[in-house]
Amino acid sequence: MPIEQQLLSTAIEAAQQAGQVLVHHWPNGRTITRKGYRDIVTDADTAAEDVILNTIRARFPEHAIISEEAGGDQIGDNYTWIIDPLDGTTNYAHRAPIFAVSIGVLEKDEPLIGVVHDPLRNHTFVAKRGQGATLNGASIRVSNVTRLGEAVVGLDWGRSNEIRERVLEYLHHIVVHCGTLRGVGSATLTLAYIATGWLDAYFHLAIRPWDAAAGVLLITEAGGRCTTLEDEPYRVDSPACLMSNGLIHTELLGVMHNTS
Repeated sequence: MPIEQQLLSTAIEAAQQAGQVLVHHWPNGRTITRKGYRDIVTDADTAAEDVILNTIRARFPEHAIISEEAGGDQIGDNYTWIIDPLDGTTNYAHRAPIFAVSIGVLEKDEPLIGVVHDPLRNHTFVAKRGQGATLNGASIRVSNVTRLGEAVVGLDWGRSNEIRERVLEYLHHIVVHCGTLRGVGSATLTLAYIATGWLDAYFHLAIRPWDAAAGVLLITEAGGRCTTLEDEPYRVDSPACLMSNGLIHTELLGVMHNTS
């Protein structure tokens, strides 16, 4: 089996197995630890992460791994796995059923494989570079919305007050121009929703690699566009991003910078 297919099948398997762990823990009480300011981890995060790490290390012991809870290596010279075992931890801790597992694989520093798995809805979003994007095996595409005034724009707040104040500044410009706004509480799911056309755009000022690695590939393979706020090509280690269906991207950037 070609290496890319091995990576893909392993990513899907690991994400779905981790999802089963999250569903198993879902009815139970939560053991919550605070990692930092507005930053929590639950026992389900670490249990799901263990499943993913064990699966990857058993098959690809030489690969670099970066995971939200366990930390890990820098982006490697060959293949790097970037993992979020539970994105939407605050939702999960409050029993809001909006969370996902995200696994991305980089080849050098470029996304090669992306998997986002929503275990409660049994939604598995998959992308392979150059091969398009799918939801449960069916091809997906970004929306065909061409006007910001008809668009649904997603956002996340970030944790620091400084970032939140900057978000509010951008919102001051966006809110009067877009159709409406949504804060899903899971960056990985929000990016998957852009790939499926359920949302039209998304911005984040402090996104982390494990939130973006899989979703960026989903969006680009589904026909969308991912940039920095300076309209430069987005890289998974960039802190600020704008993701969209591509059709409203330039208009939204202009509004955010108050030039439209």
